[in-house]
Amino acid sequence: MGDVLRAVGLCKTYNKVDAVKGIDVVVADGERVGLLGPNGAGKTTTLLMLLGAVLPDHGSIEVAGHRLPRHRSRAMQHVGFAAGYLPLPDRVFAGWYGVRDERTAVDETLERFGITGFADRLCSSLSSGQRTLVGIVKATLHRPRLLVLDEPTASLDPDIALKVRTGLLEYCTSTGAALLVTSHDMREVEMLTERVIFLARGHIVANDTPAAIAALYGYDDLEGVFLELAETHGR
Repeated sequence: MGDVLRAVGLCKTYNKVDAVKGIDVVVADGERVGLLGPNGAGKTTTLLMLLGAVLPDHGSIEVAGHRLPRHRSRAMQHVGFAAGYLPLPDRVFAGWYGVRDERTAVDETLERFGITGFADRLCSSLSSGQRTLVGIVKATLHRPRLLVLDEPTASLDPDIALKVRTGLLEYCTSTGAALLVTSHDMREVEMLTERVIFLARGHIVANDTPAAIAALYGYDDLEGVFLELAETHGR
């Protein structure tokens, strides 16, 4: 099994502030990883660099064997990205993503996340939470090797959020896709991920299974770890 994502020595400075300070982020094929940390930890900057949207000042990034930024277009063919804050077009076309059997792909994905009723609706007619669901569906349509999700259930009601997490686990298990997810919901992280990378002030302060990190900090779960890091390293 290879690595679908390999980022080494990433550094980024904004206005003389070191946002990310020499971190490594590696995700193996089929692995589910959480990227966590309090506000100001460097999560968003790291995520944007991994997607090729922001260039690192130092370090190297390879996605599906393609080096960024030179081969970003090829790399992003293997990535699905969703975030609640991203705008959606009025219609989402599977053909944009090179999907051959579009109808089957759409039907299977809508069924997986329990939103078959959205198939013929314009995105502009949907609520914020419904658009979030459609964004996740869009990110999985082309069966990417790496699914990157930024706070995937932040705007969803608890029952719908649980359905999404279940759908994501089923998707990763059935397709072998890797997952990189950011979230402030530690129960969600414990459900979705096998390994967690905790950032604080641009550094990696923990990188292990959720249970091992909780034990390292003397807690029963990740909630206590997050609160301690936010109090100790928050800005």
